[in-house]
Amino acid sequence: MTERQEKKAQFQQPENSKRSLLVVAALVLVVVVAVGAWGLLGGGSGGYPVVAAQNGMVSIPEAQVSDGQAHFFSYREGDATINFFVLKSNDGVIRAAFDACDVCYRDKLGYRQDGDSMVCIACNQSFASDQINVLKGGCNPAPLNRVVRDGQVLIAEADIKAGSGYFPSSTR
Repeated sequence: MTERQEKKAQFQQPENSKRSLLVVAALVLVVVVAVGAWGLLGGGSGGYPVVAAQNGMVSIPEAQVSDGQAHFFSYREGDATINFFVLKSNDGVIRAAFDACDVCYRDKLGYRQDGDSMVCIACNQSFASDQINVLKGGCNPAPLNRVVRDGQVLIAEADIKAGSGYFPSSTR
């Protein structure tokens, strides 16, 4: 190797080290951002806000769910995550249902809102929001008992837990 080639090799090695260091730093940054986003989005709960029960009741401010939009929530106990939604339908009634149905729950896809209807993501069937808690079974959103009192939508923790069968090994 000539003297010139030796000098050139000396200067190339640090650049390779710098490049390797940049690649490692970029990978670490990607992992940190991914883990942070996973945590901020609910860590596998579909990105839904997690609610907790106090004195056996989950309480959600009525004003928070009175805009005609479906608001999705997760209830967690241990490793189990149970997802549900609450909305005010066009007839002015606050309605609640599990984010699952009797037929498609194994797909763990739930519902999306399309105007004044909730649509099963698995089978694309549409259900009028004013029929939630009225029609049951099949692909209708599985109803969840609720009471509106003093500006709060109250859902019994026991009623939420009763829907755990819709969320086997809750890894949504």
